[in-house]
Amino acid sequence: MSRLAKLWWGLVRFGFRLLYNEMAFTYDMVSKVVSLGAWRSWQRSALKHLPAGKGLRVLELAYGTGNLHLDLHEAGYEVVGCDLSPFMARITQKKFTRQKYSARLVQGKAQQLPFRDKSFQGVVSTFPTDFIIQAATIREVHRVLDDGGVFVIVPNGVLTGGGVLEIVLEWLYKITGQREHSEGDQLDSIRRFFEPYGFEVELFREPCPHSIAEVIRARKRV
Repeated sequence: MSRLAKLWWGLVRFGFRLLYNEMAFTYDMVSKVVSLGAWRSWQRSALKHLPAGKGLRVLELAYGTGNLHLDLHEAGYEVVGCDLSPFMARITQKKFTRQKYSARLVQGKAQQLPFRDKSFQGVVSTFPTDFIIQAATIREVHRVLDDGGVFVIVPNGVLTGGGVLEIVLEWLYKITGQREHSEGDQLDSIRRFFEPYGFEVELFREPCPHSIAEVIRARKRV
């Protein structure tokens, strides 16, 4: 990798670190802008792939500013959140407090989850960074999932409108590393990665406003 490329990717990583931490208060606005308003639909596309049933325990990894966390709570799940960022935790806690809900949030790493074996029927993560496909993360998710439980990931949303703004935004996704491979190659590589860790993987493309959300559902083998 050239020196210029290293500098660019260093700046990209620094930008994301700021967005998830000191600049977390801008996250909702930024996500809305870069998705042309489809971000929440992309997030919610995960819900239909979780096991149905009020009171089921669901863990959200990297819950961010808590929007999907609220959706999960309102859907009747017993939801727990795990995120490294204390900035995201404060934002999420404020949202829950405004709704007069109680949030169960844990600060920690996905690679070292502070939960007992088979604690959850579902684990979900939307638009995570590359921690989500680290071997340690997959092993931990497998450990905390009950037999037959599902791990749902929304890694991407793809704009389909075809307008100039959509083209520009897709270009920005590519130069910031969020479209590193072709769609088929990326999803096939994820399937090959998950299956040796005891998961059966299905891939879905959920229609959303002027876009499509990509959803990975990995079921823990019994």
